[in-house]
Amino acid sequence: MVIGMNLSNSSRVNRPEVPPIPQPSLKRLPQYHHYLVDIEAKGVTRISCSAIGRDLGCVPVQVRKDLQYTGIIGKPKTGYSVSELIQAIEQFLGWNNVNEAFLVGVGNLGTALLGHERFSKFGLRIVAAFDTDPSKVGQWVHQKAVLPLDKLADLAPRMSILLGIITTPAEAAQAVADEMVKGGIQAIWNFAPVKLKVPEGVIVHNEDLYSTLASLSWKLARRLRAPMQEKQEKEAV
Repeated sequence: MVIGMNLSNSSRVNRPEVPPIPQPSLKRLPQYHHYLVDIEAKGVTRISCSAIGRDLGCVPVQVRKDLQYTGIIGKPKTGYSVSELIQAIEQFLGWNNVNEAFLVGVGNLGTALLGHERFSKFGLRIVAAFDTDPSKVGQWVHQKAVLPLDKLADLAPRMSILLGIITTPAEAAQAVADEMVKGGIQAIWNFAPVKLKVPEGVIVHNEDLYSTLASLSWKLARRLRAPMQEKQEKEAV
C-alpha cells in the first residue's frame, strides 16, 4: 500500500554534515515516528510529506524540512520508504543505541518512570535508582534496586552511566545534580521544578510539568470564559 506522493528530489542519502536541529523540529520527530510505526503495522510501505502533514495536521513543507535533518530525502512521486524513514529517525534520535541511566528520587513520579517499560523502545534503560530515604534504600522497585545516593558518584563511572534522571523535590535537586556531575554523568533529565546549575558541557533537559499544566489550565479557562463573555456582550446590547 502506498499513500499519496508529491515529493521533490532524489533518494535517501546520508549527509556527512547535518545542521543543528531547531527544538520544535526535534519535538515533532517522535510524533512522526509514532505515526510511521502505526501505518507500517497497517501495511503502508511508502509515504509522502503531504500525507504525513494531512494526517498529523502539519504543513507538508515543514514535515519535509524536519525529516531532512535526519539525512533522508524522499524520491519524486514515490516519496519515502516507511521502514527507512523509521530507521532514519531512530538513528538520528539515538533510539537504536540503548542509553543506560540512573534515576534519583523514588517517589510517585520516580516509581512510575521506573515501571515505564516503553522507555527501552526509545533507547533508554534505567538500571538503578537512588534515594536518601532509609525506608526505600535496599528495596526493589519494578525490578530495579534502590541504592543510597552517596553511592551514585562511585558507581556511575564504574558502570559507564552518562545519563541521570532527577525526580526529587525541588529542594533536593541541586545536590543530586552535583552528585551526578561528580560521577561523570553528562546529561540530566530533570523533572524537579528548579533550574539546575551545572558545569558547561553537561546537558540538562527540564521537564516542567507545572508549566505545562499551567498552560493547559489557562487554555481551558479561556475557553470556558468565551461563552460567558459572549453572553454578557449580547445582554449589554
